[in-house]
Amino acid sequence: MPLGESILLRDEGPGVTPEEIKALFTRESGEFLFARWGRPIAPIVFGVEEETLSTVKGAFEAVVALAGHKMAETDPELGSNCMVFFFREWQELLEVPDLDRLIPDLGPLVDRLVVADANQYRIFRFEEDGAIRAAFVFLRMNAELSKIPAETLALSQVVQTILLWSDTAFRSTSPLALAGDVTILRPDIAAVIRAAYDPVLPGAAQDPSHALRLFARLEPPQ
Repeated sequence: MPLGESILLRDEGPGVTPEEIKALFTRESGEFLFARWGRPIAPIVFGVEEETLSTVKGAFEAVVALAGHKMAETDPELGSNCMVFFFREWQELLEVPDLDRLIPDLGPLVDRLVVADANQYRIFRFEEDGAIRAAFVFLRMNAELSKIPAETLALSQVVQTILLWSDTAFRSTSPLALAGDVTILRPDIAAVIRAAYDPVLPGAAQDPSHALRLFARLEPPQ
């Protein structure tokens, strides 16, 4: 699958500073909040054909391998702990059986997303120690998202789910880049992901000094 090759990185340094790392996990409110997955990721994808399903799962496999983390067929407690939904209109979520049990206040959330004309939204759940326990990824395939190649869209969403990034981290700049006609993961973002999953580091942190610990573990792309 070409997607696996799409995150191969060029021989460049990560080119990221401690302040830039800090900004990646500093929310618009000013709060520093870092979290990574604390358990193997067991994804499930809804609303796509088999070909796209393989593409999304390939993106998970590639990014999880980059992080040095693990995947699983099922989560013993949750079944699937990372749910990805593709659909045309936000109201379709209200028809998904039991989704309102997994996501409290689903109705008001859908109303807000409709008003905002949003095309994507992510929700995270956390372990007692603050590490990521589960994630829900919602993709409304409007005209804008439908123009994006499946491999690019899948890679972008998985990258944004592998860590709890700031709500502003990729608002103006994508975590991906073009190398000729191939979409790749930006070397600086790849380096941060690898550093974030260093087993010595905690699964979650709220102290901005954690950015310095990540910086100290940066490695140049292979």
